[in-house]
Amino acid sequence: MKNYPVWMKSALTFSAVWVLAACSSGPKPPDWQVEAKGSMERSVAAYMEGNSRVETAELRRARSQLSRTGRPDLLATAELLHCATRVASLVFEPCAGFESLRLDANRAQQAYADYLRGQGQLQDVGLLPEAQRATAAGDATALKGIADPLSQLVAAGVLLQTGKASPPVIAQAIDTASSQGWRRPLLAWLGVQAQRAEQGGDTEEAARLRRRIAIAQGTAASAKAPAKDEK
Repeated sequence: MKNYPVWMKSALTFSAVWVLAACSSGPKPPDWQVEAKGSMERSVAAYMEGNSRVETAELRRARSQLSRTGRPDLLATAELLHCATRVASLVFEPCAGFESLRLDANRAQQAYADYLRGQGQLQDVGLLPEAQRATAAGDATALKGIADPLSQLVAAGVLLQTGKASPPVIAQAIDTASSQGWRRPLLAWLGVQAQRAEQGGDTEEAARLRRRIAIAQGTAASAKAPAKDEK
């Protein structure tokens, strides 16, 4: 089986991920691993692209496959990845799926769940994915050093939750979402930037951002070709 994409590995570097991402040189992995991995990849991609219907269906399949193992740590990893996509898209809500598994989750998973809610503790920074440790410790300038797109957006989302998202952080998040073609987080971050421009009295910049939002939404006015004369 192929390894998880970089963004998925760096988002959740827990032992469960390595169980799911079986080494290609080993024996053929069981069907549940293949199905769960593929469904989680498709679920994440669909959510970031703004396709809620596909995201929900694929997440349901992944949960079903992982539940077959009876292992809460594997299911907890999937739930955390699901919630990480929300933080990247500025949807700040309790990670309900993980919380139902918290008692049986490992310490690293619990620390990551707290981090996603903007409630991470300094003593737990070492338990977080390596890509996000510097920003979790308060170094917002480290955001640019996060090579993985999803991890970078998650870190930016946490910075916004905790009131540490400077204009460069927001601009970086927009650039990252745009370069990946991830409509959902792009719209969310553009909305934040537009709101700040409006609050600062920069109406011209706010208008420019609203036009960009309309393009991303697919609602920008398009020039209509003149109708042909009827004979």
